[in-house]
Amino acid sequence: MGLHAYLFLAAVVFSIGLFGVITRRNTIGILLGVELMLNAVNINLVAFSRFHGQTAGMILTVFAIAITVAEVALGLALVILLFRTRRTAIADQIDWLKG
Repeated sequence: MGLHAYLFLAAVVFSIGLFGVITRRNTIGILLGVELMLNAVNINLVAFSRFHGQTAGMILTVFAIAITVAEVALGLALVILLFRTRRTAIADQIDWLKG
């Protein structure tokens, strides 16, 4: 399998994630879309690292996955807080910063 196949896979995964972020109103759906986009970036990093024969991209991907796990934990904590205070998880109804 060549580099173009991995890049095409990453583009498809990124497009699905972007579509999910743009069209979803539920905050958990938006978080899932962001995660798909981050996974597409990780696919690109690993593919370029493999085809250039360097390990820097793979090491960076491991750190990116660790940061993504922390981001998911923080995002889900915010969604739980939102649901407890507003009784909804719809992103359109978030008005915490309004006066």
